[in-house]
Amino acid sequence: MSYYFAKTLATGFDDAVARTTEALKQEGFGVLTEIDVGKVLQQKIGVAFRNYRILGACNPTLAHEALLLEDKVGTMLPCNVVVQDAGGGRTEVAAIDPVASMQAIDNPRLHEAAEKVRAKLRRVIESL
Repeated sequence: MSYYFAKTLATGFDDAVARTTEALKQEGFGVLTEIDVGKVLQQKIGVAFRNYRILGACNPTLAHEALLLEDKVGTMLPCNVVVQDAGGGRTEVAAIDPVASMQAIDNPRLHEAAEKVRAKLRRVIESL
């Protein structure tokens, strides 16, 4: 089982970030965190790195449901979506598969909730 879904877009990095953020919004997710990995690596260890952004996406209703089912599931939230420069004017967008990440938790009801999140994240990636 793969731990992510991905799609490569024939568009620039900034456009891909904007399109991904809007697609997440259409599925009820907000972006809680945005980490510019290239900037962080440059500042912390002086290393140049390609455009690589981690969007911490959260659907409040589904997050609430998951937290009610398993109080420590917050260690796995929010759902990360990566937007990275793939070269040649292309950008890859990849989202975590929450079903794969929740396999470590023995709670069948949580797995059902993760299926809902998986469907929404797949639609986000497919819509790009």
